[in-house]
Amino acid sequence: MSLTETTVKNSKPREKAYKLSDEKGLYVQVNPNGSKLWHLKYRFADKEKRLAFGPYPTVTLAMAREQRTEAQRLMRDNVDPGEYKKQAKRAAKVAAANTFEAVAREWFAKFSPKWAETHTCKVLLRLENDLIPWLGSRPISSIEADELLVTIRRVEHRGALDSAHRCLGTSSQIFRYAIVTSRAKRNPAADLRGALPPVPDDNHFPSITEPARVGELLRAIDGYKGNLTTCCALRLAPLVFLRPINLRKLRWEYINLVTAEIRLPGRLLKMREDLIVPLARQGVAILQEIYQLTQKNEFIFPGERKNDRPMSENTVNGALRRLGYATDEEMTGHGFRAMARTILDEVLGFRVEWIDMQLAHKVKDPNGRAYNRTSFLDGRRQMMQAWADYLDQLRSCKVTTEIAREAA
Repeated sequence: MSLTETTVKNSKPREKAYKLSDEKGLYVQVNPNGSKLWHLKYRFADKEKRLAFGPYPTVTLAMAREQRTEAQRLMRDNVDPGEYKKQAKRAAKVAAANTFEAVAREWFAKFSPKWAETHTCKVLLRLENDLIPWLGSRPISSIEADELLVTIRRVEHRGALDSAHRCLGTSSQIFRYAIVTSRAKRNPAADLRGALPPVPDDNHFPSITEPARVGELLRAIDGYKGNLTTCCALRLAPLVFLRPINLRKLRWEYINLVTAEIRLPGRLLKMREDLIVPLARQGVAILQEIYQLTQKNEFIFPGERKNDRPMSENTVNGALRRLGYATDEEMTGHGFRAMARTILDEVLGFRVEWIDMQLAHKVKDPNGRAYNRTSFLDGRRQMMQAWADYLDQLRSCKVTTEIAREAA
């Protein structure tokens, strides 16, 4: 006899669990603690099986019968409803792990322990206030560039252009992480280069910060036909982040090729503190090459006419112009610093403190005290080598950032 809603509702617990049967294998089990659970008894492949439909009254009699009907339909199609339910649960679990929010938080948990506290807080606020509310529930593989742009525009339209650029950079890192963890096939943020107006900067020096164009620049530098001194200065500039005046006035006394370091005295720097510049293998090789030519001179890069003076302040910029890069619009010697600052932060994800220390900027701890010249030295060594390797990849058109990010 079929069950009624009243019968199920009024059933009382007993000392032992008992069943109230409906039709076609459906029954409700009444447990000693008073809970009532729906089950379906069925046979599939000559085996008796049971399928749980959930507790009463969350699942009503009518709802349980609907689930029974669906299970019968599956069996008519030669599908085991129990296995179908297990697969559906697995698929739902995978889908939940592949949302933008799930991937973003996984990315954040993986990389944030290596960041400064201030940077960590800023990235988390960016995620929770500007990205996750709009994209969080979306499967990350289904997000297209136009949907991402709408989200970024919300930040721009409230007057936070710099934050909009940073949100786009953060999104790009998350999508790249999704790609390497097989949750997405492509990075829609890459399609939005140039979609935002540049952030106004009164102290702006023209620079190239798009990785593909950086690769073009490096290949152009490799093909430079000028003298060896200028060529070596051009090749070293992207590797050391020095201000042009500090690069052209480098002296051999500041260089230690054994420890792979440049040690600049504070009197030469804006922050008036000594600076250690770790050299990547590529930087050491360049200095070893020019050493054969200028080892007897005071300056590593002497002037063309007078060896007792450093190269002219216009030498590097002039070489860039001859390579086809307009110094008032595209690239300057100072622009190598902006190039490194932007890509190391927004593309490779290195700690901002490491980058700023390497740029000879004032960097302070949470108590307001300036770090000394040896601060973050091991981390900066890793960063400088990872940066040099990344530039080699760009130069050869083999752009792979994951290895460099792991070193961050």
